[in-house]
Amino acid sequence: MSEAGSSLMAVEVSGIQRQFSGRIVLNDIALSIPRGELFGLLGPSGSGKTTLIKLITGIDRADSGSVRVLGQQMPQLALLARIGYMAQSDALYNELTGRQNLAFFGAMYGLKGQRLNDRIRAVAELVDLEADLSKQTGAYSGGMKRRLSLAISLLHEPELLVLDEPTVGIDPLLRQSIWRELNALSRQGVTIILTTHVMDEADKCDRLGLIRSGQLIAVDTPEAIVRKSGTATIEDAFIALGREGGVLA
Repeated sequence: MSEAGSSLMAVEVSGIQRQFSGRIVLNDIALSIPRGELFGLLGPSGSGKTTLIKLITGIDRADSGSVRVLGQQMPQLALLARIGYMAQSDALYNELTGRQNLAFFGAMYGLKGQRLNDRIRAVAELVDLEADLSKQTGAYSGGMKRRLSLAISLLHEPELLVLDEPTVGIDPLLRQSIWRELNALSRQGVTIILTTHVMDEADKCDRLGLIRSGQLIAVDTPEAIVRKSGTATIEDAFIALGREGGVLA
């Protein structure tokens, strides 16, 4: 790819392989995600979604292949300030309040003073936690912790937002609000990658990567995947492709 073409891509993954204890978790993954796209990774538990996310964010390193994010080879410590990451497991300090958690992570991203306060207020409002910021995080419910983790990932207004099953345990009304914000961020040019098990969320993505047993079996718009697979829904397409054991061209 030319330098100009590459600059249009937020993520470029080529020939990735990753194995643990001799078991291949990702096998020859190739994927390009343009800047400003809302890209979904759909697959069952153990399919390799989280491992791929960790390679993209630089938390893990591939055994072979290449990962480039925002034009730079990963892993790259300097890129962390440009990436927002929400893990599947909440990494919070339970002895701190919600506000103190936000302030701590905001300071790590270089936010301070009025700017930090403004961002805390904005993200707390987005995830509907304004009334709970003074409570110790250890007293939060599982859904509240997920909401706080999402707020933390958004604090520094990243160019690339990577969310590993962000809406698990979140009520339907708030889930709708979060999706409105994700769509708004995407329209503003933020690249968003998220993993999900939820079929109606998959339909909301610009493009989808269907992953099964460490292989991408389809990458396209939800509508195109359904059409090419000859099925009626994304769920039916995923089941059909998995049964056939093939890759959708």
